[in-house]
Amino acid sequence: MNYPVIKGASYALVHAPDMVDQGSTQAIEREKNPNSDYLSKLPGHLRNFQDAVKYPPNQVYIGNILPRELSKIERPWYKNLVSDGTADGKYGEIISQDIFIALVKIVDVFDLVYLEKDFQSTIKEKVMKHPVFGDICGSDKLEKNSIEINEIEKLINVHKAEGLYYERKLVGCIRKAHESDPALTAHVMFENLVSKASAVIGLKLLLAKTSLKATDIDYIIETSEEACGDRNQRGGGNFAKAIGEVCGCVNATGSDTRGFCAAPAHGMIEAAGLVQSGIFKNVVVLAGGSVAKLGMNGKDHVAKDMPILEDVLGTFAVHIGENDGVNPVIRTDAVGCHTIGSGASPQALNQAIVFDPIEKMGWTLADFDKFSVEMHNPEVTEPAGAGDVPRANYKMIAALGVKKGAFTREEIDNQVDRFGMPGFAPTQGHIPSGVPFIGFARDLILDGNINRVMVIGKGSLFLGRLTNLFDGISFVIEKNSGIKETGVDKEEVRKMIASTLRDFAGSLR
Repeated sequence: MNYPVIKGASYALVHAPDMVDQGSTQAIEREKNPNSDYLSKLPGHLRNFQDAVKYPPNQVYIGNILPRELSKIERPWYKNLVSDGTADGKYGEIISQDIFIALVKIVDVFDLVYLEKDFQSTIKEKVMKHPVFGDICGSDKLEKNSIEINEIEKLINVHKAEGLYYERKLVGCIRKAHESDPALTAHVMFENLVSKASAVIGLKLLLAKTSLKATDIDYIIETSEEACGDRNQRGGGNFAKAIGEVCGCVNATGSDTRGFCAAPAHGMIEAAGLVQSGIFKNVVVLAGGSVAKLGMNGKDHVAKDMPILEDVLGTFAVHIGENDGVNPVIRTDAVGCHTIGSGASPQALNQAIVFDPIEKMGWTLADFDKFSVEMHNPEVTEPAGAGDVPRANYKMIAALGVKKGAFTREEIDNQVDRFGMPGFAPTQGHIPSGVPFIGFARDLILDGNINRVMVIGKGSLFLGRLTNLFDGISFVIEKNSGIKETGVDKEEVRKMIASTLRDFAGSLR
């Protein structure tokens, strides 16, 4: 079968300490108890840019450190920084908050974002000198509509605009997009513009780090957890085309895919199907970050005298294209699905999304070099009592492997170490769910270090209060055979011929 291939991937983080105040945990705390001890202590637990850059999991996320190397760095990682860590990485970059605020204004099409005149003048020069964003569509907006700080304060206090802060100082605001529409409030527009701007970063970096051209992209699939629309269609979309517009993808169309944390994995499978079918040649799956997730476990971090580690927005972009005989393939015949009838137990979930495709293909756990699960950074989740999420996932896979006779119970830890890896992704919901390892998987396969990886996405559909169901879906990435087939798949031709002969024989009876 002529499988689609992964031609490139980018990963970026936006350091956004001043936006932590606008995360859902802090917003709820402010509503319930505006004078809380937690809110008063929070500013003293925010990291500076360099500490965020040198934080080991962040260095892994942008490709400067291999995931397995994290286990060699003593924890807590926030006390053992990478001394030579840089903001520029193999797969992307860690972006400072001032540049990001400028990008939020650049991607704003309806003139909702206002920046203080001195801040706008200063940041304009910084953006124009940036090697990736200097040519971004809409950069001329940094020459218009700057206002005085007292006007910004009036928009916030009187017109309920959402404030934009840098180094704890007010530098701008975002106005509401409609007088009465609850889907177009200033805060909703803030969340959506942040998601759009961060996804633009991911796509621009993909174009900068690979040979893909913006004009060659046919289709964009956006897989974040935000929803854009008005009161008549609150999640109508389309983030995908809005992002492509800013990045110069004039020949592309696209749509948004939603599935809570599992959406990126769903998007990857959709992209693979579109390319393999021949409908589109070059598809990009991407997502921006989520403001709501900033500081999500902040109370526990502050209580344990830790820095707020959830101070970054995550973004990624992956290019799926036609088989070139070189890049790793996506095995579209080995997709694992947690169906509606699969059952909600951990064993049922892992059987459906891990072992069903393995058994269907006649493989065993030994045939897989790595599994990429929910790659949450354990240093974020453990203080909140959620444990080491990736390792827990790996142990469940290994335990089911024991039940199936793949190895003994005494070998579980060794197997987990073999096919697992430390978590390194920010807890941004959809961002950690399988996709952070795709860039590494591609390079490790191309270098001959590994041959086969399973990427697993999981989603909590019950959060939408429409169903109690979980979600899970997986796909397999493996080494390219080097053979490029053309035309219709041979096995499909055989099936079509056999079916035609059966129909013909039936007609003679």
